[in-house]
Amino acid sequence: MPPDHPGTDRTRDHPRDGGLSVVGRDASAAPTPAELLGRVALGDEDAFSRLYDETSSLLFTLVRRVVRDVAMSEEVLQEVFVEIWKQATRFDPRRGSAHGWMCTIAHRRAVDTVRASDASRRRDSDEGLRSIAEKVVDVQEEGIMRVESHRVATAMRSLTPVQADAIRLAYFGGYSHREVASLLGIPVGTAKTRIRDGMIVLRDRLGVTA
Repeated sequence: MPPDHPGTDRTRDHPRDGGLSVVGRDASAAPTPAELLGRVALGDEDAFSRLYDETSSLLFTLVRRVVRDVAMSEEVLQEVFVEIWKQATRFDPRRGSAHGWMCTIAHRRAVDTVRASDASRRRDSDEGLRSIAEKVVDVQEEGIMRVESHRVATAMRSLTPVQADAIRLAYFGGYSHREVASLLGIPVGTAKTRIRDGMIVLRDRLGVTA
């Protein structure tokens, strides 16, 4: 559905044609995406709803190929249509197709989202590495003493993916064993085992004695 825009009039009985010529076309034919965009530029919410229905599947597929995550892709798709609503006046059919114009917006928004997400993960990882380097990390009475963060990062690559996920959540994310289990969808005992086994590997790689 179109975003809320106070003062926007619905034109159900007398829809605006956005100044687009229909000469040479059957007046009863369904409007093209370009014609719908022209009406959207004039604030026609009905045209926007129709444009969403006709193009959302295409744009979602494009976004998901870049973003991968389904829930995040759905959020990006909504942002894409908000931008389409706001920027519709900039669409020029002489410079390209409506689908091409919308796909460009979708791809740019998807790439920006991935870049922002990657940057956020890098910040979180850096903070976690600094944290583990600055204090004693204790798991069931076993810990790793102060070590240089780049050594920890190297040692983390020795872990299995499931061990690394559990340790990142427990120490870089600050979650309890129970919270780690809930986030990963595993029993608490399994979460504890993954963390314990991973810490044993880290201690071995870093040469830290218990």
